[in-house]
Amino acid sequence: MKSKATIKGHPLHPILVAFPIAFFTGTLIFDVLGILKDNPAYRQTAGFMELAGLIAACIAAVPGLIDYFYTVPPVSSAKKRATQHGSINLLMVLLFASAYLLRNNNTVSFPVIAGLELAGFILLVISGWLGGTLVYRNQIGIDPRYAGAGKWNEVYLKDSGNLIEVAAAGELEIDQMKLLHIADKRIVLGKTAEGYVAFDDRCTHKGGPLAGGAMICGTVQCPWHGSQFDCKTGNVKAGPAKEKVAVYKVLQKGEKVYVNLFQGNAGGATGINSVSC
Repeated sequence: MKSKATIKGHPLHPILVAFPIAFFTGTLIFDVLGILKDNPAYRQTAGFMELAGLIAACIAAVPGLIDYFYTVPPVSSAKKRATQHGSINLLMVLLFASAYLLRNNNTVSFPVIAGLELAGFILLVISGWLGGTLVYRNQIGIDPRYAGAGKWNEVYLKDSGNLIEVAAAGELEIDQMKLLHIADKRIVLGKTAEGYVAFDDRCTHKGGPLAGGAMICGTVQCPWHGSQFDCKTGNVKAGPAKEKVAVYKVLQKGEKVYVNLFQGNAGGATGINSVSC
């Protein structure tokens, strides 16, 4: 799923998280050195790095929240993982913030402060592992490219009744897909050699985004675990998914393509080449 927080197509969150990781790691190292060497200069450096890490973490959280709400597929294993990732990050920041506030408290020893930072660092590692899983396994922030060099295509539409205009007749190349947000639905419009098809974006296995997968010869494959579905009928062609996906009827009127939202699971989606309007 392509990130919603980017600069020239490059996701911002993975770029920005490098700064709090570096600053918080440096904080722990310099505080430990300050304790071992009994050198106030090390502790002062750690304090500056801790403040910089807190500021950097708040900045990095902004694109992270945007991706959480608008990029990660809802009702999916990735959403659960992203929730854990964000919750652990919040707790980690609170630990480093607590350590920073206790620096000027003469009743608190620096080993206690370093202990809070060590706990925060452990959470930082766990959160980073979850974040890496989100990117490399769940492909959050990945910009898919389709056959014929087609780029990621996504649009938000209003629910205006039974038939909703979703594309121009020649907009997509064969085996290219377009993600449609219609009210609370996420529907994929795809073009096969036989015409247009439409089906739910959510894989029935773990909620993977089918729009981010590959569609070849009338079959769409989930990018997470490889489940394959027939684009016309929604039937499972290869597991681990066991349940079919809902499909929708596609109609063409002149040079415009429409999807009928009330045809979900009511038989195969009809390609535009076989529909007379």
